[in-house]
Amino acid sequence: MADIIETILPAELVEAARRVVSANLAAGRMVSIAESCTGGLVAAAITEIPGSSGMMNTGFVTYSNDAKAAQLKVSQDVLDTFGAVSVAVAWSMAQGALKASGADVAVAITGVAGPGGGSEKKPVGTVVFARAEKGDDPANVVADRRDFGDLGRGGIRLQAALCALELLMPDDPAAPAA
Repeated sequence: MADIIETILPAELVEAARRVVSANLAAGRMVSIAESCTGGLVAAAITEIPGSSGMMNTGFVTYSNDAKAAQLKVSQDVLDTFGAVSVAVAWSMAQGALKASGADVAVAITGVAGPGGGSEKKPVGTVVFARAEKGDDPANVVADRRDFGDLGRGGIRLQAALCALELLMPDDPAAPAA
């Protein structure tokens, strides 16, 4: 899969996606992605790679809270209590994507890309990620909050997409990374 890919996406994003596709194909895993602030950027990067259909199951772009609730079954109570940019919502998004898609692993991304929309507790550049895997105990929350700072909307979205792709790498050290 070392072919040159004609793309409008940043080279580092495509290279990260190439590693994810290769590793997940080797591991025999299907993936699903639930995106909010990245607006489909992670799914776009993965599908730039020839052969990605062998590991890419579903991509959800749930930008609004209504979409998170309707498509991913994120509880309105969770949204109201914690806000869209929270571990609770990211975790619910990942669980919802996993259930709705039947994939082996799902990653969710939600954040504040700016330039507006930030707050003192969740400034522009705050992004929360979560990963859910088939067969894992749902009480075992795999989530992380990253504060990228104000890198500009595009910079925040790129960094968020790169982190999400990293979460899609199989944990199995025997799985090939490239």
